[in-house]
Amino acid sequence: MSRQLTSPAPRQGLNARQAETVANLLTAGLEELRTVGYEVLTVRTVAQRAGVSPATAYTYLSSKNHLFAELFWRHLTDAGGDSGADAATEAGPTERLQSAVRTLTDRIVAEPELAAAVTPALLGSDPDVERLRRRIGAEFYTRFEAALAGPRRPDEPADAAVLEALVLAFTGALLHAGMGLLTYDEMADRLVGVVRVIMRGNE
Repeated sequence: MSRQLTSPAPRQGLNARQAETVANLLTAGLEELRTVGYEVLTVRTVAQRAGVSPATAYTYLSSKNHLFAELFWRHLTDAGGDSGADAATEAGPTERLQSAVRTLTDRIVAEPELAAAVTPALLGSDPDVERLRRRIGAEFYTRFEAALAGPRRPDEPADAAVLEALVLAFTGALLHAGMGLLTYDEMADRLVGVVRVIMRGNE
């Protein structure tokens, strides 16, 4: 993940100075998370690292769960995240989906401290977290939809039930990994088999 975050700001309608403040807060948040871990991190310590007041930080970040969810969403959708590679392959839909699962899992574990922080964060009831939880779910859905369609059928609607099963399987596996019930490597390996089962008779 890049040190300077340039994705859209958490709130709409920000001027250039406000957007820069948000980017600085998110960069500082990731650095603080890497340094002290998610249990010790607070919005106040992030503000201090970013060189702004706590009041300013709370203007843009309602909680540390909001921070973690924002960082996670940006990490998934970062331009360097190879979001389109799985749909471009000439392999069949099952193989493309298995590749998409591994790509997403690899992307998540590239920031281990963030991966550890995001599971409890996304379970929160903060409205900002809920908004980002929906965006993250939509990103998973989009990746799997593209992998199902492939390069030769980009406009053909994907089977909604298959997509739902894939997203539920992936998010459920993320929860298990976040709870420490399996490693992320084990998660990817098991999901390869789960994808094969879901796709049985759907190719």
